[in-house]
Amino acid sequence: MKKIPFVTKEQITAIAEKYPTPFYIYDEKGIRENVRRLKKAFAWNKGFREYFAVKATPNPFILKVLQEEGCGVDCSSLTELMMSQACGFHGSDIMFSSNVTPAREYKKARELDAFINLDDITHVDFLEECAGIPETICCRYNPGGVFQLGTDIMDNPGDAKYGMTKEQLIQAFRRLKEMGAKRFGIHSFLASNTVSNDYYPTLAGILFRLAVEVKEATGVEIAFINLSGGVGIPYTPDKEPNDIAVIGEGVRKQFEEIMEPAGMGDAAIFTELGRFMLGPYGGLVTQAIHEKHTYKEYIGVDACAVNLMRPAMYGAYHHITVLGKEDAPCDHKYDVTGSLCENNDKFAIDRMLPEIEKGDYLFIHDAGAHGFAMGYNYNGKLRSAELLLKEDGSVEMIRRAETPADYFATFDFCDILKNC
Repeated sequence: MKKIPFVTKEQITAIAEKYPTPFYIYDEKGIRENVRRLKKAFAWNKGFREYFAVKATPNPFILKVLQEEGCGVDCSSLTELMMSQACGFHGSDIMFSSNVTPAREYKKARELDAFINLDDITHVDFLEECAGIPETICCRYNPGGVFQLGTDIMDNPGDAKYGMTKEQLIQAFRRLKEMGAKRFGIHSFLASNTVSNDYYPTLAGILFRLAVEVKEATGVEIAFINLSGGVGIPYTPDKEPNDIAVIGEGVRKQFEEIMEPAGMGDAAIFTELGRFMLGPYGGLVTQAIHEKHTYKEYIGVDACAVNLMRPAMYGAYHHITVLGKEDAPCDHKYDVTGSLCENNDKFAIDRMLPEIEKGDYLFIHDAGAHGFAMGYNYNGKLRSAELLLKEDGSVEMIRRAETPADYFATFDFCDILKNC
């Protein structure tokens, strides 16, 4: 499947006159349409709600777009809770899923009356001591072992730091019930970035059966099942994207087969998608500024791994389109590099691309989630601006680019740095 940017060379050339590269740009129309597809796929469940994973794209302008489409937020830190509060999220709009959680973060979640998802059985008493037990509470389940779809190993929950064993979860529910909790949720995350329509239905089956067992063992009311994230996107152009309609139908079948016969048909289904919601609808735009001819052919761009660290961190593939040369033959082999003093600062290695000339704009695909959010300041590099391509074709800056003053702001060293 050919990857097509949601912006053209002409658009980017005009945008770059006002906002210099590199910058992130997000497609508002694409984001809204994707939310609507998700909601339609799960419309059969009257309590369904998407809690967008704030960590994927922590920008209040993006959160407001999602809020307008009816989404809640999935938070995992104090600052994510604060950002969500500033956007007007409150109470059941917020799912707080954290681990190794400081007391002040639980206190903030309780202040906002958020749904709290406990990661460990020891957090039951910890939450009671620091913030009190709410009437609605959730616990995170880890089945251990290896998670497979058919013969394919998807992930290894047994090595993950998240969640409780089944026995611990049942014990936690009993204890929480004694403490006054009245409604309960079950949450689990078994695999990351799955490009398979079978993942959510398989996970749902596991959690639905667990919910029935837990209810029988404890007598608690299971108010919701949170399927969390894990539904991914195809970073490489040879893979077909997930079909959310097929996924929703698969979960529905499991629900009707397991939950309804157990008298649990009123339970709501929650999701916490980040990558699926935003990944394809954000791109990193960068300009070729140097070329180098040594033992390999290099193209140097004005972005680097501080802007998008996934390729440097674990060799992740991000497709690259040379804007204006979408139909040109990919007959040149390049390493596309940034300027960090690290040899892994490469967006592509031995990538076949059209001939690139200095001044060309490169669109790096599928950076809308876990892209800007993972940025850092190594080598004193500064984070870029974020822009929103509005539905009417206009462009809004939703985060300005950092300046040296931002970089030095936490120092109290000398007047030169204070006034730079």
